[in-house]
Amino acid sequence: MQMILIYLVLLTEPSAKYIAFLCQDLKEDENPEEKARKHKEHELKPMYKELLYTIAHKMGYSSSTEVYTDDQLHQYIKEAFTMTESEHSSLSEKVKSTEPPVYCLMATVKEAKGILGKDVTGFSDPYCLLTILEDEEESRTRRSRAKPCKSVVKDAVSDDKICQTVIKKQTLNPIWNQTFILEFEDITGASFHLEMWDKDEEVSLSQKLEDIKSNFNSLRRYCALSAKKEKGTDDFLGNVVIKLKDLPCTEDNWYNLEPRTETYPDRGQCHLNLQFIHKERDGTLSAGRSAYINYCGILQQFVQAYISKQKSSAPWKGALCGEAETLLEFYATQNDLSPFLQDLAKWVAYSKLYQSLEVDSSLLLQQLTCIEYHWHQQELPYQQKQELGDSLHGFLQYGLCLVAKYRDIFPPTSSATPKLHTLLRILVQICKTQPFQKLNPAQFELHDGVSDAIQTGTEEWFTIKKGLHQPMTKDLSEIVSALSRLIGEVQDDIKHNKDMWNRVFVSAVQVDVFTVVYQKFDTLLAKEVRETLSLIEGQMEQALANSLFTVYLSLQAIHKDKAFLQKRGFLELTNFQEGFREALPYWLNQAFSTTQDRVERAVQVDQLQPLQSGAVPIKHSSSAVDLVACIQPICHLWEQLSWPDPEEAFMLMVKLTEDVCKIVVTYCQILKKRVRMLSENSDPGSAINMLCVVVNDLEHLRTVLTQLPTQLNWTGLRDRTQNVIGDSQFHNTLPSQLQQAQDVLGKEIRSALNTLGKKLNTDIETHVRSMATRRRIPSKSTEDAAAPLMRYLEQELKYMNENLVQENFNSLLIPLWENSVKSLYQVATNHSHQEGLMVFCQRLLYTLQCLEQCFHAEGNGLPLNSLHSEEYKTLKGHLTHNSLSSQQLVEKFFKRKIREQKEYSGEKYGAVTLLVSYRRSDQRLRVEVLNAVNLLPMDSNGLSDPFVQLCLEPSYIFPEVEPRSTQIKSCDLNPLFDEAFEFLVSLDQCQTPGACLVVTVLDHDTLRTDDFEGEAFLALEDIPGVAGGKRGVELNSLADAAPDQIRSPLMHPKPNEDAILRLLESRKGERETQAFVKKRRLREKQSQEGIQE
Repeated sequence: MQMILIYLVLLTEPSAKYIAFLCQDLKEDENPEEKARKHKEHELKPMYKELLYTIAHKMGYSSSTEVYTDDQLHQYIKEAFTMTESEHSSLSEKVKSTEPPVYCLMATVKEAKGILGKDVTGFSDPYCLLTILEDEEESRTRRSRAKPCKSVVKDAVSDDKICQTVIKKQTLNPIWNQTFILEFEDITGASFHLEMWDKDEEVSLSQKLEDIKSNFNSLRRYCALSAKKEKGTDDFLGNVVIKLKDLPCTEDNWYNLEPRTETYPDRGQCHLNLQFIHKERDGTLSAGRSAYINYCGILQQFVQAYISKQKSSAPWKGALCGEAETLLEFYATQNDLSPFLQDLAKWVAYSKLYQSLEVDSSLLLQQLTCIEYHWHQQELPYQQKQELGDSLHGFLQYGLCLVAKYRDIFPPTSSATPKLHTLLRILVQICKTQPFQKLNPAQFELHDGVSDAIQTGTEEWFTIKKGLHQPMTKDLSEIVSALSRLIGEVQDDIKHNKDMWNRVFVSAVQVDVFTVVYQKFDTLLAKEVRETLSLIEGQMEQALANSLFTVYLSLQAIHKDKAFLQKRGFLELTNFQEGFREALPYWLNQAFSTTQDRVERAVQVDQLQPLQSGAVPIKHSSSAVDLVACIQPICHLWEQLSWPDPEEAFMLMVKLTEDVCKIVVTYCQILKKRVRMLSENSDPGSAINMLCVVVNDLEHLRTVLTQLPTQLNWTGLRDRTQNVIGDSQFHNTLPSQLQQAQDVLGKEIRSALNTLGKKLNTDIETHVRSMATRRRIPSKSTEDAAAPLMRYLEQELKYMNENLVQENFNSLLIPLWENSVKSLYQVATNHSHQEGLMVFCQRLLYTLQCLEQCFHAEGNGLPLNSLHSEEYKTLKGHLTHNSLSSQQLVEKFFKRKIREQKEYSGEKYGAVTLLVSYRRSDQRLRVEVLNAVNLLPMDSNGLSDPFVQLCLEPSYIFPEVEPRSTQIKSCDLNPLFDEAFEFLVSLDQCQTPGACLVVTVLDHDTLRTDDFEGEAFLALEDIPGVAGGKRGVELNSLADAAPDQIRSPLMHPKPNEDAILRLLESRKGERETQAFVKKRRLREKQSQEGIQE
């Protein structure tokens, strides 16, 4: 408030008085009523009398659209100045007793345009005569005239009442800018007269002849003018006559020049400024006060009165009521206050009101612009110059004081910050104006001034806040709490400066207030923190450390804001963390113990039930969710600390990871205790359900642990510690800690899953064994035999799938599948009865297929690559093999033989050449045996007696086809047979899978069994005429194919290595099968494979 009072004096008094005011003591204890009385007596009443005097002696009318009577004006000023009726009457009487002023019209002849050219040159030498004629003078002049005359002014009054401008030579657009003051007594009948004349001066004859020579047209004009005018008289150019009662109090206008005795359509125009003023105004009204000072006071009083009547809280934008505008115009006009002085008065008044009332800042900008304009147009009196300089300088200092207090005066709101911006613009505008630069010669940089004000204000603000948060006692916890509150205030202030105020200062004065404030706070806070930490050194305890943590977090947040600084330099808070090293272990211990307590409480209230069922089930319990929430603060602690030292940060990460792992292990232990306690009095179904929930809890926790490196940003820590921590040390520490916790979780999950899987495995084995108890079950009962097992699995697996998360369900499926395959394999291989083996294996194979579908679950269960293990492949092969019928086995046997024949290379036992074809026209298979080569010598003479036997196999496909044989070729190892055979067989028979021509070469012996030379197998589907044909096609639809010559090497079977024969051999009750086996065993017996190398 004292600053505002000082500035008010600054604006209203010269500099010397201002300095004297600063030196005197402020009488703050003075009675307010007495001060108001003195103010009214010494300030308001003199101005009130001036206004009464102005109304009593007003001339003309105002520019206001509405005309006000004297009574209306009296009523207005009485309300505006809060005068009582008695005071008004008393002051009115005093004004009536004063001397009236001298009424004057101040006329300024500015210029003229388009006037007549009266000289021979086509130009004129114009000048003006001005006077005011009262009614009597004008009437007397008219009566005294003998005849009409152009001149009025010259003849009407004496020369001392006539004013004349200077003569402007040879122009039709003269410019004078001359001002004259014309006195008059009564405005009612008075008129303003202006006559414009062309000066006619005597010139020499030679000069006139010279002008005539230069312009022939001038000769005619000269003759005409000489004929009309009297010698030596001036030429009349026109006049302007205005009744004073028709004039406003001030007017600036162009007037037409009118003729008097002759008529010209256009005589041009004259630009006049007319204003009613007072001379010899009574000086007792406001003794010692200039009209300018009174105008300032009246304006201020009118504005205050207007604002006090307004109901809106919006800033005043410069509007006044009509009475006020009228009175201000009359007063300024009567006292001849120039527009410059009026704008200066408005600036002074508005700048004073700005400090106490809601005044729109744009008004100040507008007045500064006006002052800047007038400064270049008009010279101010010395006293007003000094006042203007003091006002600008004073408002600048006042504005800087407001800037220093910007936090309190312009809070960070959408309504206040624009006001700060406008104030700064005003300060910028002041410094840019010529009056300020001329009247305040000392160099002043606004940028530096604003920066200094901000720093000063910031330090004062910090001191005040520090005092408000001063600890009440010397207790260390209270001291730390006080520091924490102070830093919190600073943190908020920095945020406001960064987010709100900085834009204002940068855009207005290019001052980065955030940087200025931040650097100042950095110094102030660093000092406070050092002093506080020095008091705590060696006295650390948990409660004190907890209080310091808040301080640390606030400083950390402030320190991070340095990224927004425009200018980087040394900051005293750069290594502030070092002062908190003693408190760090307490913070870690607090986080660990708090988290562990929360985990224990979470498990104690956990009923081990899934959190949510339905379309999107949540299969873990509440404690798992609580545990994750409990671990998050530890991870958040790492982010909050942001420890700068890389090596210490690594050790800090090791500690935090270790704490998380400890909490996880502790959770596993207390969760096991909890499930045991709840299972004691529960039924088996509820116990299994709770065990499923526990497994899900552990799996959920394992997933959370997997994300821990990302949450703690191990990658960023690795980058920071590359120069101080080796890769091996880093990876052998943190990942190993996490892996140990993961191993504990995995072990607990496997243990729980094994408990769940034991009963399932036992039941599966029971169902599989029950399928092997019956010795003979017809094939049609295969599905019925597997149905109990499948129903059981479907029920149990559905239950487990509903109660276990997918990861745990898959983990349970894998051992169940392996055990199921193992049980089936044991039952299949331990079947001691060969009788009914095929049907039994068919049943087991069907069961295996059902199990595979069940565990795969159309892609929702185990993947096929997990199901198709080596044990599965072995079991499936065994069951598939033993499930085939005898005919299928024989077919499979010949398919294998055909494949072996195609893959066989070399002619170890010789070869046979055939020419084969099939005629579809008569369904005949033609085989022509051409020769055999390189046969083995089977007789004692080193030769053989070979013949070839042709047989169509399998026999059940060709039951009516007899074997055929060639003639015997004696003593020949390369016999030439050249014999043809035809077999009557259908195309469908030939195209049956496994159908083949068996070519056997034998050595004929008379007394004993023929010796075996070798055999070859030719697939009928490869013979020309059979190949490419389709079943059901008419026999004659295709032409007979050309025969194909085939050379087939002879083979010998390997003895006792054929599993198919062994399986067929076990089927004793099938006579045809046993005959086939006997025949093949004979060939094996005769085979030299493995004997002859």
